[in-house]
Amino acid sequence: MSLRQSLALLAGRLQEPQKVARFQRLCGVEAPPSRAAVAPADLRDEDEEDEEDEDEEEEEEQQQAPLGGDRRRGRPRSPGSARSQRPAKPAGGGGGGLNGVRGGRASERGPGGARRAGGPRRNSLTGEEGEPARVSNWPLYYLFCFGAELGNELFYIVFFPFWIWNLDALVGRRLVVIWVLVMYLGQCTKDVVRRPRPASPPVVKLEVFYNSEYSLPSTHAMSGTAIPISMVLLTYGRWQYPLIYGLILIPCWCSLVCLSRIYMGMHSILDIIAGFLYTIVILAIFYPFVDLIDNFNQTHKYAPLIIIGLHLALGIFSFTLDTWSTSRGDTAEILGSGAGIACGSHVTYNMGLMLDPPLDTLPLVRPPITVTLFGKAILRIFIGMAFVLVIRDIMKKITIPLACKIFNKPCDDIRKARQHMEVELPYRYITYGMVGFSITFLIPYIFFFLGIS
Repeated sequence: MSLRQSLALLAGRLQEPQKVARFQRLCGVEAPPSRAAVAPADLRDEDEEDEEDEDEEEEEEQQQAPLGGDRRRGRPRSPGSARSQRPAKPAGGGGGGLNGVRGGRASERGPGGARRAGGPRRNSLTGEEGEPARVSNWPLYYLFCFGAELGNELFYIVFFPFWIWNLDALVGRRLVVIWVLVMYLGQCTKDVVRRPRPASPPVVKLEVFYNSEYSLPSTHAMSGTAIPISMVLLTYGRWQYPLIYGLILIPCWCSLVCLSRIYMGMHSILDIIAGFLYTIVILAIFYPFVDLIDNFNQTHKYAPLIIIGLHLALGIFSFTLDTWSTSRGDTAEILGSGAGIACGSHVTYNMGLMLDPPLDTLPLVRPPITVTLFGKAILRIFIGMAFVLVIRDIMKKITIPLACKIFNKPCDDIRKARQHMEVELPYRYITYGMVGFSITFLIPYIFFFLGIS
């Protein structure tokens, strides 16, 4: 067997949904009794099935069925069969769910002390919810829910401003540059490879927020790899701290995020490995240029025009790779945030609001934590995040009706309106561009005015 064939065989094994389901069971996640009863039925022999199936209509269907399969109603397929790889139909009827997920909530509690768990996040565009599941290991459940949140909007909208306002604005800006690049390439690669999510069943989908997107590579794994590695690369030598702290942070952060995606049933092992290795390659190629990009964003005379034009061009290119899905909105959100933060940093630098410390003061030493320092940090977070949420809400209420009016789309139902590309993309790009601009300019200016900068 050649090397290429061996790699193809290994990749096929690593993307099997059975391995994801096995990891979930190992961590205490199982399908509810209504679905768990399906799997043991595959092990029953034909005699037992014939004794149970005495309905005359089913017997007629059995006789008319082709040799390649059994068309009797309710006949389960094994997890590895072709039928099981197709999207499962929701319990209430209708078409199959996106990427093989069942909608709806469970109404029963599992036996043996196991409690029911629904999906921690709902798809805001389609209304899908996570699959009902029986969870017996709740510490792991909450740990992996936390790990999954390390790659979601709520984390990003707190993490990056915290760095910019309270810790080190230079590190925060450059983390955003790396994050935008890694996430953009990951989203585009998904739409080129077009590999579906793990099939359900056998996988239990605890989360469906990103279920309409493709699977390979895992952008959660890419973000969970890029952020901790970049944090250490950007801060070590600039700040005084033992390197061992960074070497501990990287594997802990990365493994938590990566394993959480398998636990949630959203990615195969192959998706995670591909995302990790892809990120290492991206960082190896582009990290040496991060300093140049950040300096350009701050100092070049025409930087805002170039930033906005480049991000729009990248967005238009990515939108041509595949048909519309929620990943288009995510890409627009990423590019809009990056453009807004870069433009805001340009204005802030030229106004002298947030100047980086001179090079002769490096490495920086952590200041003593006093009541005043801690109080100002808390005020900046609460005041800053309040303004961010207000700005996001205002821009959402402005951009969605405006886009509906311009492109002649009905605006009675916001969720349905956002399922149109002409509405979702301007909303995401403009709204999060304004959010990014406020993080690096408007809100620091408010801090300066209030005397808490």
